[in-house]
Formats: sequence, C-alpha cells, structure tokens
Amino acid sequence: MSYVILTDAACDLDPGMNSEAGFAVVPMEYLQGSETRSHTSYADSQTLKEFYNRQRDGILSKTSQIAAFQYETVMRSWLDRDYSILYLALSGGLSSTYQTARLTGEKLQSQYPGLTVSVIDTKAATGGMGILAERAVRNRKAGMSIQDNTADIHNAIQHIHHWFLVSDLMYLQRGGRISAAAASVGTLFHVHPILAIDTDGKLKVIGKARGKHKAIRELTERYDRYCTEEMDDPVYVVDADAPDVGDLIQDKLLKNHPNLAIRRCTLSPIIGTHTGPGMAAIIHIGK
Repeated sequence: MSYVILTDAACDLDPGMNSEAGFAVVPMEYLQGSETRSHTSYADSQTLKEFYNRQRDGILSKTSQIAAFQYETVMRSWLDRDYSILYLALSGGLSSTYQTARLTGEKLQSQYPGLTVSVIDTKAATGGMGILAERAVRNRKAGMSIQDNTADIHNAIQHIHHWFLVSDLMYLQRGGRISAAAASVGTLFHVHPILAIDTDGKLKVIGKARGKHKAIRELTERYDRYCTEEMDDPVYVVDADAPDVGDLIQDKLLKNHPNLAIRRCTLSPIIGTHTGPGMAAIIHIGK
C-alpha cells in the first residue's frame, strides 16, 4: 500500500526534500502589517530577510491556524488516489494544528476504510519536524509500512532535543507561548535566554547566558551532553536571520564532532513570528 508523508509549514527542511516524491507540505499563512502571505517551508532568502527586517522595524506579525477544511481538501486529494497518509504535525503544546489535523484525519478515516490516516503530534517545531520528516521518508524508502513508520517516529520523538537562544522573549510572550513571568527573564541584565521544548511539546526557559558567545557555548555543551554516537539522523542548526550565530554554532559542533551531518536553515516566518530575529537553535536526536 502506498502512502504519502505530509507535514505543515512550521517545519524547516533541507531544500533537497522538495524533490522527494510522495512528500508534501501543507501551507500556513502569516500576517505582517497589512500583508498576508502563504508559506510552504521553502521561502527564498530575500523574503526571509525582509520579514526579519520588518520585525526589527517594529512591524508586528502573527500566524493563523490551518482550518479543518484546508486539511480535508489536502488529505482527500491523496486519499482519492488511494494513498494512505502519515502526517507530522506541529507540536500540540505550541498550537492547535495537531488537534485540527487529528480530528480531520479521524473523520476521513471512517470514509476511506481501506486506507490509513496516521496523524502524529511531533512535539517538535522547525528543524525538529525536519529531522522527523527526513526520517519518515528514509523509513519509507527502506520499505517500512505506514504502521511501522508511525511507531518509529513516535519512538524518535522521545529522543528529540531543541536547544535554542533568543534575543527577546517578548515575542514569545505576545504569542502566548510563555508567561509574562518567564518573559521577564529576558529583560534582566541583557542576557540571552536559553530555551527548550519539553516532553509535552511546550516551551520552557531552562537558563540564561550573558553574551552571545556564552549562549552559544551553552547550546553546544547541551548538545555534547545529550548526543549519542549511534545517531544517524542529521543535526539541524537553525537561525532567525542570524547567520553569524549559526556559523559559530556549526563550527563549534564540527570541531568536536567532525562527521556530523548538519543541515543549515533560516527559521521560517511561521515560527519566526513568535521568536523574533536573532534566534538560533541546535536540534537533534539524542539520549
């Protein structure tokens, strides 16, 4: 039985994934100022640069959820061609995207009894979803069934780590991703807050570092602590229009782990809306 692997535009991916057959990204919309745009996870560098420069100029942005009818349209387009669906959704701890996708999948499952609609809460975002998407495609190429692939992805989710720094926690507070009390950490002493996505798929402030280089060291040390040599998944280094920070992180990782497969991405507007410019992250499968 053939199946398609879907994810949503909160996922940041290696550009090579764009050519994978049977893999697709459900678009998401974002509003910046008075302009609404649709993002499919492959924005050109100029569009991303403009997005973050407008944030720096004080122009607010916000994202919208994928509506149930949008999910139904996309899913039916595959089910009508006798494809089952493996869907990797943005963390349910960050968005209601997963809940909407799951309910739509359950509805369609009853209408296509010979096919499977498997909707997974990745408890991840950005490059974490990218790692899982690459893994799911690799599993399918190896002949893994949709049921076994689903089980493997659920197992991988338990081992995924997001370590990241931000320049201003107020973006996350405005989006309701963290509390005002947590956001106040970032206004004290001009520090770089260090965050992670916890096992429930929610954001958690786990520390702070004064100065860019100390913050980068904190991220790479956490990678060293939680990485595993058995890992064959790539490591994603993602930045929100802060390529100098991304380069420093990559250099430090490769110094200690020269054989790492590193994916470099600029954070999409879908997640960048809530982090602001200057964010940088290491995302990996580990202990």
